[in-house]
Amino acid sequence: MTSTSLSGPALSLKRIAWKREGIIFFTFLAVILAGSSATTSSARQAAANSVQDAWHAQARFTLSALAFLSAGAAASPAAAAITLFDPSGDFDYQIGGSFTPVSSVTTVSRDNSDEPAEGLYNICYVNAFQAQEEDSNWWLQNAPQLLLQENGQPVKDPDWDEYIFNTTTDANRQALAAILEPTIQTCATKGFNAIEPDNLDTYTRFSELTKADNLAFARILSDYAHSLGLAFAQKNTAGLKAADKTTGGFDFAIAEECQVYSECDEYSNLYGNYMIEIEYKSDGKKYFTAACAARGAQIPINYRNLDVTPKGVDEHC
Repeated sequence: MTSTSLSGPALSLKRIAWKREGIIFFTFLAVILAGSSATTSSARQAAANSVQDAWHAQARFTLSALAFLSAGAAASPAAAAITLFDPSGDFDYQIGGSFTPVSSVTTVSRDNSDEPAEGLYNICYVNAFQAQEEDSNWWLQNAPQLLLQENGQPVKDPDWDEYIFNTTTDANRQALAAILEPTIQTCATKGFNAIEPDNLDTYTRFSELTKADNLAFARILSDYAHSLGLAFAQKNTAGLKAADKTTGGFDFAIAEECQVYSECDEYSNLYGNYMIEIEYKSDGKKYFTAACAARGAQIPINYRNLDVTPKGVDEHC
């Protein structure tokens, strides 16, 4: 799997603005309290002047923020209503490399470093809970504190050689979001319609992590995606309930190998026909055949090779 290489933690202006305005608010509060306890007119006047100065500082900061946002507006997509894919069309899983889909395909998922397919519903792959292997050095050098640690060493996914994000504190979640949000913005700018945030299920594989913390992090990302007009998927992680769907801000599901593990109903119970299923050649074609018989008329099901390479297996029900 590939992704755009990271060049640094691009902190979102909105996140910084909230912190600045919070500081200003407490400055107001302290000054007002000081003014209320003042017994002389000079003390009250000093308090009033402090409030006025604080308001002026806030105004200057707000104007600067607006100027910054206006400068970048031309490169940012206009806010739009969220749309979902057409469940009656076919789906291609192309995160391992793009190729021209057959005419029956109406929805594709591609890596965030790729371009969307013209005229189709495009889902943008983002590794939201683990670090891409090619970005390992960046994370070690710039944000090692955001990686899950064991015995003083960062923890890796043994199957994909990817470091695991540590979502256990709000501070970590906010910092991780500040790094990942520019990638989501890139997806929107390129013209993608939705986000596929991978590895939500890290809490099921690493006991230090919890469902609550991962859902809280998902909600930060889904709120940001929604603000850009992008739908946000639940990727795998069977067993979530309706309340979890709401907490995470999920709009549809992408389920790998749900036929193999008898999990497909857990997604359809939450999302109806707004689920995408992927079965893999490595498991045997019998699972794809069974999936098509059970749900192929209701949802898009794609049969792929595990590496999802352009010249690999690509079949539809």
